[in-house]
Amino acid sequence: MKLVLRTLAFVPILLLVAACSTDKVTEKLTPYKIDVQQGNVVTQEMVAKLKAGMTKSQVRFILGTPLITDVFHADRWDYVYRYQKAGRLTEERKLALFFEQDVLKRIEGDVVPASPAAEERKPPATGAVEAGKGGAAGEPAKALEQPARNAGPAQGEKGFFGKMLEKVGF
Repeated sequence: MKLVLRTLAFVPILLLVAACSTDKVTEKLTPYKIDVQQGNVVTQEMVAKLKAGMTKSQVRFILGTPLITDVFHADRWDYVYRYQKAGRLTEERKLALFFEQDVLKRIEGDVVPASPAAEERKPPATGAVEAGKGGAAGEPAKALEQPARNAGPAQGEKGFFGKMLEKVGF
Protein backbone atom coordinates (compact mmCIF):
# COMPACT_ATOMS: atom_id res chain seq x y z
CA MET A 1 0.00 0.00 0.00
CA LYS A 2 2.82 2.38 0.86
CA LEU A 3 4.47 1.59 -2.47
CA VAL A 4 1.31 2.49 -4.38
CA LEU A 5 0.98 5.82 -2.52
CA ARG A 6 4.61 6.69 -3.20
CA THR A 7 4.17 5.86 -6.89
CA LEU A 8 0.99 7.93 -7.13
CA ALA A 9 2.72 10.90 -5.45
CA PHE A 10 5.73 10.58 -7.74
CA VAL A 11 3.76 10.53 -11.03
CA PRO A 12 2.51 14.18 -10.83
CA ILE A 13 6.04 15.36 -10.06
CA LEU A 14 7.36 13.52 -13.12
CA LEU A 15 4.66 15.05 -15.28
CA LEU A 16 5.50 18.58 -14.07
CA VAL A 17 9.22 18.11 -14.69
CA ALA A 18 8.57 16.68 -18.14
CA ALA A 19 6.32 19.62 -19.02
CA CYS A 20 9.05 22.10 -18.04
CA SER A 21 11.66 20.55 -20.28
CA THR A 22 10.20 21.82 -23.55
CA ASP A 23 12.14 24.20 -25.79
CA LYS A 24 9.52 26.95 -25.45
CA VAL A 25 10.39 27.46 -21.82
CA THR A 26 14.13 27.48 -22.41
CA GLU A 27 13.75 29.99 -25.26
CA LYS A 28 12.18 32.46 -22.86
CA LEU A 29 14.90 31.96 -20.26
CA THR A 30 17.77 33.39 -22.32
CA PRO A 31 20.10 35.97 -20.78
CA TYR A 32 19.63 39.64 -21.60
CA LYS A 33 22.08 40.98 -24.16
CA ILE A 34 22.78 44.70 -24.21
CA ASP A 35 23.04 46.89 -27.29
CA VAL A 36 26.69 47.60 -28.08
CA GLN A 37 27.83 50.61 -30.10
CA GLN A 38 31.53 50.67 -30.97
CA GLY A 39 33.76 52.94 -32.98
CA ASN A 40 33.30 56.30 -34.65
CA VAL A 41 29.86 57.38 -35.81
CA VAL A 42 30.47 58.83 -39.28
CA THR A 43 27.46 60.33 -41.04
CA GLN A 44 26.97 61.33 -44.67
CA GLU A 45 26.98 64.99 -43.66
CA MET A 46 30.40 64.59 -42.05
CA VAL A 47 31.81 62.90 -45.15
CA ALA A 48 30.31 65.62 -47.35
CA LYS A 49 32.41 68.22 -45.47
CA LEU A 50 35.65 66.48 -46.43
CA LYS A 51 37.55 67.99 -49.35
CA ALA A 52 40.76 67.03 -51.10
CA GLY A 53 43.66 69.05 -49.76
CA MET A 54 42.50 69.21 -46.14
CA THR A 55 45.14 68.73 -43.48
CA LYS A 56 45.03 65.94 -40.93
CA SER A 57 44.01 68.36 -38.19
CA GLN A 58 41.08 69.64 -40.27
CA VAL A 59 39.93 66.08 -40.95
CA ARG A 60 40.29 65.21 -37.25
CA PHE A 61 38.11 68.25 -36.39
CA ILE A 62 35.33 67.01 -38.71
CA LEU A 63 35.42 63.25 -38.07
CA GLY A 64 37.14 62.97 -34.71
CA THR A 65 40.12 60.82 -33.84
CA PRO A 66 40.35 57.76 -36.10
CA LEU A 67 39.67 54.39 -34.52
CA ILE A 68 42.67 52.78 -36.22
CA THR A 69 46.00 54.45 -36.96
CA ASP A 70 48.83 52.21 -38.07
CA VAL A 71 52.43 53.06 -37.25
CA PHE A 72 53.57 51.45 -40.49
CA HIS A 73 50.91 53.26 -42.59
CA ALA A 74 50.79 56.75 -41.06
CA ASP A 75 49.08 58.11 -44.18
CA ARG A 76 45.97 55.95 -43.70
CA TRP A 77 43.22 56.53 -41.14
CA ASP A 78 40.41 54.04 -40.62
CA TYR A 79 37.04 54.88 -39.09
CA VAL A 80 34.96 51.82 -38.14
CA TYR A 81 31.48 51.77 -36.63
CA ARG A 82 29.61 48.68 -35.42
CA TYR A 83 26.21 48.41 -33.76
CA GLN A 84 25.08 45.17 -32.18
CA LYS A 85 21.48 44.89 -31.00
CA ALA A 86 20.80 41.98 -28.63
CA GLY A 87 24.05 40.31 -29.63
CA ARG A 88 23.43 40.49 -33.41
CA LEU A 89 25.36 42.80 -35.71
CA THR A 90 22.78 45.13 -37.26
CA GLU A 91 24.98 47.88 -38.69
CA GLU A 92 28.61 48.18 -39.75
CA ARG A 93 30.33 51.07 -41.51
CA LYS A 94 33.92 51.44 -42.65
CA LEU A 95 35.70 54.51 -43.95
CA ALA A 96 39.38 54.78 -44.90
CA LEU A 97 41.12 58.11 -45.54
CA PHE A 98 44.42 58.29 -47.40
CA PHE A 99 46.85 61.19 -47.06
CA GLU A 100 49.91 62.28 -49.01
CA GLN A 101 52.30 64.61 -47.16
CA ASP A 102 49.68 65.20 -44.42
CA VAL A 103 47.05 66.31 -46.99
CA LEU A 104 43.85 64.35 -47.72
CA LYS A 105 44.11 62.60 -51.09
CA ARG A 106 41.25 60.06 -51.31
CA ILE A 107 38.42 58.39 -49.38
CA GLU A 108 37.32 54.74 -49.49
CA GLY A 109 34.45 53.04 -47.73
CA ASP A 110 30.75 52.44 -47.54
CA VAL A 111 29.78 55.87 -46.19
CA VAL A 112 29.24 58.21 -49.11
CA PRO A 113 28.70 61.96 -48.91
CA ALA A 114 25.12 63.23 -48.80
CA SER A 115 23.96 64.67 -52.10
CA PRO A 116 22.29 68.10 -52.02
CA ALA A 117 19.11 66.88 -53.74
CA ALA A 118 17.81 64.05 -51.58
CA GLU A 119 14.75 63.34 -53.70
CA GLU A 120 15.60 59.72 -54.43
CA ARG A 121 16.75 57.28 -51.78
CA LYS A 122 19.17 54.67 -53.14
CA PRO A 123 21.16 51.94 -51.35
CA PRO A 124 24.76 52.83 -50.43
CA ALA A 125 27.55 51.92 -52.82
CA THR A 126 30.78 50.44 -51.56
CA GLY A 127 33.96 51.47 -53.27
CA ALA A 128 36.60 54.10 -53.66
CA VAL A 129 35.79 57.75 -54.24
CA GLU A 130 38.60 60.08 -55.20
CA ALA A 131 38.22 63.07 -52.88
CA GLY A 132 37.22 66.16 -54.82
CA LYS A 133 37.58 64.53 -58.25
CA GLY A 134 35.02 63.36 -60.76
CA GLY A 135 34.50 60.08 -62.54
CA ALA A 136 35.58 59.09 -66.03
CA ALA A 137 35.92 61.75 -68.73
CA GLY A 138 35.74 64.65 -66.25
CA GLU A 139 32.21 63.87 -65.02
CA PRO A 140 31.41 64.80 -61.44
CA ALA A 141 31.41 61.95 -58.93
CA LYS A 142 27.91 60.73 -58.14
CA ALA A 143 27.21 59.86 -54.52
CA LEU A 144 24.35 57.62 -53.54
CA GLU A 145 22.21 58.79 -50.65
CA GLN A 146 21.53 56.51 -47.71
CA PRO A 147 18.20 56.82 -45.91
CA ALA A 148 18.41 58.88 -42.75
CA ARG A 149 18.93 56.57 -39.77
CA ASN A 150 17.48 58.77 -37.08
CA ALA A 151 14.82 60.55 -39.08
CA GLY A 152 12.06 62.15 -37.03
CA PRO A 153 8.40 61.16 -37.21
CA ALA A 154 6.60 61.58 -40.51
CA GLN A 155 4.32 64.56 -41.12
CA GLY A 156 1.23 64.24 -38.93
CA GLU A 157 2.67 61.31 -36.94
CA LYS A 158 3.13 61.88 -33.23
CA GLY A 159 6.56 61.50 -31.68
CA PHE A 160 7.47 59.81 -28.41
CA PHE A 161 6.38 62.65 -26.11
CA GLY A 162 3.18 63.23 -28.10
CA LYS A 163 2.21 59.58 -27.64
CA MET A 164 3.03 59.71 -23.92
CA LEU A 165 0.93 62.85 -23.40
CA GLU A 166 -1.92 61.16 -25.26
CA LYS A 167 -1.75 58.14 -22.95
CA VAL A 168 -1.75 60.34 -19.85
CA GLY A 169 -4.78 62.19 -21.17
CA PHE A 170 -3.45 65.60 -22.25
